[in-house]
Formats: sequence, C-alpha cells, structure tokens
Amino acid sequence: MTTSTDAVCILADMTLAPPSSSAPNPDDLLVLLAVARTGRFTAAADSLGLNHTTVARRISALEKALDGRVLSRTVGGWVLTELGMRAFTAAENVESAVTLLKGTGGQPGQLSGVVRMSATDGFSAYIAAPAVAALQRTHPQLRVEVVTVTRRALQHRSGLDIEVVVGEPQVHRAEAVRLGHYRLGMYASRAYLAEKGTPTTVAELTRHPLVYFVDSMLLVDDLDAPHRLVPSMQASLSSTNVFVHVEATRAGAGIGFLPCFMGDRHPDLIRLLPAEFNEQLQYWMVLRTESLHQPAVATVVDALRRQVDSFRAALHGRPPLP
Repeated sequence: MTTSTDAVCILADMTLAPPSSSAPNPDDLLVLLAVARTGRFTAAADSLGLNHTTVARRISALEKALDGRVLSRTVGGWVLTELGMRAFTAAENVESAVTLLKGTGGQPGQLSGVVRMSATDGFSAYIAAPAVAALQRTHPQLRVEVVTVTRRALQHRSGLDIEVVVGEPQVHRAEAVRLGHYRLGMYASRAYLAEKGTPTTVAELTRHPLVYFVDSMLLVDDLDAPHRLVPSMQASLSSTNVFVHVEATRAGAGIGFLPCFMGDRHPDLIRLLPAEFNEQLQYWMVLRTESLHQPAVATVVDALRRQVDSFRAALHGRPPLP
C-alpha cells in the first residue's frame, strides 16, 4: 500500500512541467493530506520525511494557488476549512492515482486505500475488528486505522472518515446514522460476592464500591447513568478504558457497571439486580460527507452495519440467571 510519503517522493522524482500558477501542485496536496490526517505540522513533517518549515511552505503555496485558506487552527490542532475539504478530496485522488502507478492496487474489483475511524473500546474490539478482518480477506490491500476513544462526535473531523459514538450526535456538515443499541448492567465476580455478600436491593448495592469511568474525564452525557441511578456509590477503581472496568470487576475491585456484551462473556461475573439496572444506550456512526463517495469507506460502513446486526443479541444482553 502506497503511503503519502511514497507519493510525495514519486511525484518529486517525476519529470513534469511545472504546474501553472492557477493549478495546485500535487506535492502540496499530499502535504495537506498528511496535515489533515495528523492535525499537526510537526507530525505531518515526520510522516513525510520533511521538516516543519517545508510543510508550512507547502501549505502556504497551496493556499496561494487556491486563493483561500485550507486550514484553520483549533485547540486540538489544524482542521480543514470548507475549501480545505475539497482540496483534501482531490489529494486523496492523487494518492490513489500514485498507488495505481506503482501497481499496488491489487486485482480488479479489489479495494485499496486507508480508511480511518474512531470508536469506543468495546465497539472497536467486538464489532470493528472482526468486521474489518472479514473484509480484508476479499480486499487485502484495504487498510483500516482505528483510534479507540470515548467522546462526543467532533465538529471538526479532519482525517477521520468514520466516527462511532455513544448517544445521538449533534453534527454539522456530516451524516449521522444510528447503528443500534446496547445494554449495560451491574456485575460482580463470584469471589467478590462470596466475600462481601450479594446485594439484593438497590440500598444494599449502594454500600459497595463502583468500578466505572473516571468522573472528571467522562465526556459522554449518556454514560453518566451510575450518578443518576446510584449517586451514593463511591468509586473504587476508575478508568477511561472499559476493558479495565471488566478486569477490575473480575479481580474483585468492586461492582462494575459494564456493557452486557462484555460482562456476559465471563462466567465468573454475575449480573446483579437486572430489573433495576438495565440501561440502554445507542451507537451512532458519523460520516464525513466527502467520505461517503469513497468506495473503501462505503464498504467499511456496510461491514460495520452487518457486524452490528450479527452481534445484536449479545449487545442486548442475555437473560440473567435466576
């Protein structure tokens, strides 16, 4: 698979007439591609084997050729402007064209390229990973990069083709699609219950410590259910990673508020008070408008939808034991 680094080098070595003043230099477009994907000039420079000054100069030249700003600075880094989004799409086409020139595009009908997505830890592991693995058996030249994060949908999603978030997002210049819902419940290990006793009421449950997200770092309002349902429970072990919640609960750190599709996988965990704690949350997918026209992105989106459908029973949680 050809990267932006390869593409820049190939284009630099080609013997071509200098671009006219009214047309952007393809090299500059590929530099924009790297900046948009990383959000920072320094990171883009490292990925391209250039220095920060060269990257800044390339972006300046591109903006001069296009007669407008392609990037805007935010707290989180550089993001694409509306003009920049159009240039980004053109840059992806340049990258794809260079891939074909190198003969690494695979067999006819096969997809190639890089699809970048973000999703929660649990979704990434149990839905995205198997969906992509199955897809790559047919399209071995397709690459998917997954960033695991639990947050609201971004308003500026430079470099991301797909976002999977919890709760209905409020987004602009993007399409939001509901994938389905999943359930959460209270779980404890058999060993913990044997030592501490099994709570049979909500009042008894609140005397036990809670394993859940770090309160001060929780960025998704829909995930704040424990503070609404059992505000008196005190945290014992908190983490930004749901796999830590599961393993801490299994180790006896307290009672974990866990996705049922993760808690039900472990026979050493018992679900507690399912009638009282049966929270239902929704997975939503946010797509860049320009990404919807890319065959690789559309194929990954379809694969994620199919995997959610096949995993639906687990997402809803199995009936608790008597």
